[in-house]
Amino acid sequence: MRLEPIEHPQGLKMKLVYFFTRKRFGKVITPLKVITARVPKSIRMSYEITKMMESGFTLDKGLQLLLHTHISEVNQCGFCIDISRAYVAHEGGSLEKLNRLPNYRTDPAFTPAERAALAYVEEVSRTKTASDATFAELKRYFSDQQIAEITMLNALENFYNLGNRPLGIESDGLCALLERKAPHGVHASARRSG
Repeated sequence: MRLEPIEHPQGLKMKLVYFFTRKRFGKVITPLKVITARVPKSIRMSYEITKMMESGFTLDKGLQLLLHTHISEVNQCGFCIDISRAYVAHEGGSLEKLNRLPNYRTDPAFTPAERAALAYVEEVSRTKTASDATFAELKRYFSDQQIAEITMLNALENFYNLGNRPLGIESDGLCALLERKAPHGVHASARRSG
């Protein structure tokens, strides 16, 4: 890790954030200790982004989780991959489909619509744009609103990935930790914080 985590934050607000994060996750997540503790004014923004990612989209939740995980895999953000997997486990979902993401283009477990959305976010994450062919395939399966939501979800996930990866923030082992803490893993509102 490139910046030392701040274990004992300054200010009542940050101390409360640490307390509630520890209560929710069983530990204070690393992005909070590395980034947010140094930029405490970002707490409100991070909260609003989290709220948007949890309940601001009309897309199927299963598709959203596939997209979150795949974007994080493309960007090699270990923390975000782990928290996505923890969320799937909490929701009672199977991690099997997430494990199959590297082969989504040919694996029959993925629908044509899922393939189109995964290809779109992958291309946009890598190149910051999408080819006409990739966009046309996406448009075959999704409405204009859904395309806007997929694009926004991709931008927000990339935001988190670009905060964590350059600073060397890796997995906190949340999936395993939270499964031990509670029978159903993380609390739904714990999707993001860092």
